[in-house]
Parts: sequence; C-alpha cells; structure tokens
Amino acid sequence: MFASAAFSAPTKRQLGAYQQVHVTTGVDGASPHRLVQMLFEGLLDSFAQARGAMRQGHIEAKGEAIGRAVRIIEEGLRAGLNVEEGGQLAADLRDLYAYVIVRLTYANRHNDEAAITECVGLIEPLSKAWAEIGHKAAA
Repeated sequence: MFASAAFSAPTKRQLGAYQQVHVTTGVDGASPHRLVQMLFEGLLDSFAQARGAMRQGHIEAKGEAIGRAVRIIEEGLRAGLNVEEGGQLAADLRDLYAYVIVRLTYANRHNDEAAITECVGLIEPLSKAWAEIGHKAAA
C-alpha cells in the first residue's frame, strides 16, 4: 500500500512530536498509522488555535500555536516520510510540508489569517484521506 511505503517507523524524535499534540493516552499502544492520524489532528487543532488567537489579538498564543504546528510538521509528519521507499508520493508530501511551514511563518509574521486558512485547505484533505485509509484497513 502506498501509505505505508511513504512513511518509516516512528523515531524517538517523532514520538516527542506526538506528545506535543497533547495526547497523553493511547500513544504507547497506538499503531504507526494512528500516530500519524494523531499528528494530523494536533496540526489542525493548532491551526484553529492560531486563528482564534489571531482574531482575539493574542500575539503570544498565536505564536505558540503556530510554533506547535511547525514542530508537528517538522518533527512528526516530515520526519516520518520515507522518500526512498515512498517515491514520488513521499517527495510530494515533503515539498507540501515545506510549503505549509513557509506559509505558517508568513502568517505569524504578518498576522495573516488567510495564510493559515490556506494551510488548513492543504492539510485537511490529507488528514481525511489518512483517516479513511485507517477505516478501510480496519474493515
């Protein structure tokens, strides 16, 4: 299956990113697939927190939420890619994650909610597809 080829087994660094998602239960016994799903959930939650903080003018909270999102991408999602086995799919995901980080940096620097909305639009379909793969595999 393409999804398993694109990702390698989680490392200690990635496990730290999973914990950054503030998920304290289920990480130890979760499958690699579920761990990636948790990262997507945490990433989307961080986007929502950043947007809310931006709307309320809470600059520090916005920065923390965007920083958490970047760590989830760098230390979790991007670090888990296996470009050698995952081929073009993994390379495309790597490039997408790099782009999302650039847009998040822009959003943080310019207080641009539209940039965060763009990131949601890029990540949400991946999150939904990843969850669907899990449902199909379980069935």
